[in-house]
Amino acid sequence: MKHQSVFLKETLKHLDPRPGEFIIDGTLDGGGHAEEILARISPGGKFLGVDLDPSMTTRFAERHKGEENILAVQGNYADLPAILAEHHLPKADGLLLDLGFSSEQLEESGRGFSFLRDEPLLMTYDPAARPVRELLQHVNERDLEKIISEYGGERYARRVAKGIKISGQRRKIATSGELRDLVRRSLPHGYERGRIDPATRTFQALRIWANDELKNVAQAMKNISQVVAPGGRIVVLSFHSLEDRIIKEAFRDGGRAGTLELYTKKPLEASRGEMRDNPRSRSAKLRAARVLVPGAVKEAPEKNEPHGKKSSYGRKHS
Repeated sequence: MKHQSVFLKETLKHLDPRPGEFIIDGTLDGGGHAEEILARISPGGKFLGVDLDPSMTTRFAERHKGEENILAVQGNYADLPAILAEHHLPKADGLLLDLGFSSEQLEESGRGFSFLRDEPLLMTYDPAARPVRELLQHVNERDLEKIISEYGGERYARRVAKGIKISGQRRKIATSGELRDLVRRSLPHGYERGRIDPATRTFQALRIWANDELKNVAQAMKNISQVVAPGGRIVVLSFHSLEDRIIKEAFRDGGRAGTLELYTKKPLEASRGEMRDNPRSRSAKLRAARVLVPGAVKEAPEKNEPHGKKSSYGRKHS
């Protein structure tokens, strides 16, 4: 299945990539946003794509083999300051974080993200990370209940956690199909009345937990001033209320401190048309801001210069 980027037009509007600029895509995924960004920063622009999943960065690098000023790095967007330092890169003119996972990861990774398949129960973007099938062996029932409840919003989290731990005592849960069937058996008959699969919330919770997704989002928000230059733009697409809360609070605090100018006081949400055409967009929210010099006066963007002064990165380093 081809990955369909969410909020593509809105992302490009607020990120506003221009010829000669340096743009970072901190969650490369299937590369849908990245390809559009590349088209807009040419000529003379520089692009850094980062993803925990090495298959994503490898595919992207192969598509752009031999092209100057395009770099794909396997890594964590929470570590962007270190990545920039390692590759001798300056702060960026724009940063995109699309916190959803791609259709390619769901359909083709073979890592157990989908309850529609029977695959090894890994659920990690980084192959070096500890897989869910091992994490479930060591977490206690009370902590597992809390994870499933808080990260998945599962009201029967206690029943699911108990079922997982009892089953794990008899035989290690090794595949996504085994976990799916166990969760379904743990829930009341007719649960959700067919609106979503009964395993949906538990799978979401375990994926968030295994990949430290909320911790990474919080760290990325703390790192904004180390990653994005004054005048640079940041666009974040979230797909979970806990993610959006972290972003909302970070942007609000930055606005109050005079370090961020908020372009979206309320998050953008998908239209009915986009939700129909791309079901991934149903829970999506977009927030955007511009980085300011601390204490600077916020000014209305000039006509045809919607986000302030153009970067000199392309002129100096291309």
